[in-house]
Amino acid sequence: MGRRGMLATLSGAGLASAAGLNAYIPLLFAGLLSRYTDLLDLGSGWQWLEHPVTLVLFGALLVLEVVADKVPAVDSVNDVVQTVVRPTSGGITFGAGSTAFTPDLQSADGTSWGGIVAGVLIALVFHLLKAAARPVLNTVTFGVGGPVVSTLEDVASAFMAVIAIVIPLLVLVVLPATLGIGIWAWRRRRRRKRREAEPPQLPDAAGPPGP
Repeated sequence: MGRRGMLATLSGAGLASAAGLNAYIPLLFAGLLSRYTDLLDLGSGWQWLEHPVTLVLFGALLVLEVVADKVPAVDSVNDVVQTVVRPTSGGITFGAGSTAFTPDLQSADGTSWGGIVAGVLIALVFHLLKAAARPVLNTVTFGVGGPVVSTLEDVASAFMAVIAIVIPLLVLVVLPATLGIGIWAWRRRRRRKRREAEPPQLPDAAGPPGP
């Protein structure tokens, strides 16, 4: 893999992981940066992302997700719906982001199907880790911690999307760190569920031994 191929992979992976946390932030960033800056030059198959109507739609959907993800109980329902949306966004952003570095590797219609599949899988992993950790957090904090963590996830998604486009090499550091945090939260949830499933310890019916 050449330098351009590596940058394309890192950029696509970073955008897809951002989509796993918030479906619309990387889509909106990619469209805005392509339309108004020279940082991202989308391939011919992805220029619909920068259309004004598309950008307005992504903005409205982003507001809806940000609000829904801050409300306890509603956030869990939103995570179920996003099981389809976030991987789809990951596939789109991986395919679109990689075209800025390897336009010659696209198919005739401007798409890179291998990148799309990779993006779907990456976003799905991050989405599942996020969805698994959220119910535990809401239970432990009585709903108070959910909005705070959701805000941090949005910030992380935006940060990942920006570096994936501007400095793709940083994805080598940020993506493993984000994934590690998600795996830690998932393992902690599993340990908590195992403890809850264990039968309660009954006191000894015989009572204390005599003198």
